[in-house]
Amino acid sequence: MPEGPETTPPAALLAALRTQRLLPVLRSPDVAAAVTAVTALLDAGCRVVELTTSTPGWERALTASRHGHRTGDGTAPLLGVGTVTTAAQAAVAIGAGADFLVSPHPAPAVREEAARHGTVFVEGGFTPAEVADAAGRGPAKIFPAHVGGPRFVASLRAVLPHAALIPTGGIAIEEAPAYLAAGALAVGIGSGLPEEPAALARLFGGAR
Repeated sequence: MPEGPETTPPAALLAALRTQRLLPVLRSPDVAAAVTAVTALLDAGCRVVELTTSTPGWERALTASRHGHRTGDGTAPLLGVGTVTTAAQAAVAIGAGADFLVSPHPAPAVREEAARHGTVFVEGGFTPAEVADAAGRGPAKIFPAHVGGPRFVASLRAVLPHAALIPTGGIAIEEAPAYLAAGALAVGIGSGLPEEPAALARLFGGAR
């Protein structure tokens, strides 16, 4: 994958997720709510956040969330866009400064657009063939993960021992440790994150 001056290398995203272990997946009602949620997560020590195209004005939320934010070690946060299913969405997300893209299922058009710009793409899949195909190129999202559960993740890891797997969909925070123990790189959490700042800080390692 080509890496330009504004491009996040895959290794940087993988390292951050390996440390963070939880990937917040934000579906907000509007731009203001999305920016507020991202700010709270970054203040709590979170380094990687995924906004989704289901948020109205998501591209403006992504741009606004970038201004003035740094993580605890002084580096810029990694902000991605999920539920990307078309080349047009991918192009807008990349233009708005997305560090990575995520799809819920195999998306060749998104894959091509991401590769053209050197942007990390976490491609979604559910069947072993889909997940293996995605994992052959980079980190792979398992969706909807709750259908198979941790045992399904463990079965995939048995045949894909080097795959970077990110199960997402229908997973409660208290269930995340079971998926991590099954071999997940990180777990996508779409709801149930605490709103209280101290609780968020405990979850993501403290305030920046």
